[in-house]
Amino acid sequence: MADASKANPQGVERLGYLGLGLMGTPMTRRLLKAGYQVTVWNRSEGKVAPLAEAGAGRAATPRDLLTNADIAFMCVTDAAAVEEVIFGPDGLAAAPGAGKLVVDFSSIHPDAARDLAKRLKAANGAGWIDAPVSGGTKGAEEGTLAIMAGGEADEIERVRPYVLAMARRFTHMGPTGAGQTTKLCNQVIVGCAMAVLAEATRLAVNAGIDANRLPEVLAGGFADSIPLQLFVPRMVQGIHSPPLGHIATMLKDLDTVADVAQATSTPVPMASLAGQLFRLAKAARGAEADALEIYKLSAAER
Repeated sequence: MADASKANPQGVERLGYLGLGLMGTPMTRRLLKAGYQVTVWNRSEGKVAPLAEAGAGRAATPRDLLTNADIAFMCVTDAAAVEEVIFGPDGLAAAPGAGKLVVDFSSIHPDAARDLAKRLKAANGAGWIDAPVSGGTKGAEEGTLAIMAGGEADEIERVRPYVLAMARRFTHMGPTGAGQTTKLCNQVIVGCAMAVLAEATRLAVNAGIDANRLPEVLAGGFADSIPLQLFVPRMVQGIHSPPLGHIATMLKDLDTVADVAQATSTPVPMASLAGQLFRLAKAARGAEADALEIYKLSAAER
């Protein structure tokens, strides 16, 4: 394979994607559909095969992936998983990194993003962009994600063409960690919206109103929103597969909100309540259940 510091013949950089879960698989498919050369890696081989059939290259380890890519995208579960991919055996940090970039779509603590970026730069010279995403699996499949980024301005612009093959909006919010902080603001809104919409939907059902019509009747009013239009029908009809996101993921993010809020003396009463509701949902429905199953917490026992 060509030297990893060089772009492919058309001047387009070689890409890699690590973590082929609910978000990573459709995002990688969009890169392949756009004609980019993409190498993939995932802890479980089963998720690699369908993308290999679609034209992706395979990497045996994260180290191999970065060795043969100029830009490595990553979307994994949490900071511990990011740590393992970068600094575990045959991790990204073990590959030559000068002139290369790692773009992390995972949602982790802003402090963790800053620490990982510093340590990776010291280990092999690779740059870092924290770029958490919003829009769920539907946004990943349709390429309508909103991505908020922290990092150096020139590096943000370098990856912009590739990111916009996967997203509708890619916004530079400031230095490393700023993308993660912005995602926390997003999760305050989304987590509280899920809890509030579950409450409104249950009220409609219990009072004998056709809850399926709430998105229609409220469209254009002050209560209208993308969450209203997307979440309520799924709650009412019990559509939870594939999940828009896992309960554990939302809870992780809301717990991070609480931590950053404490560190910055920021009152977050609504986000704190939403976090406790998702903790109840985790106990009742399971960590891997769809986050919208928070609606089921208020179901009458039969």
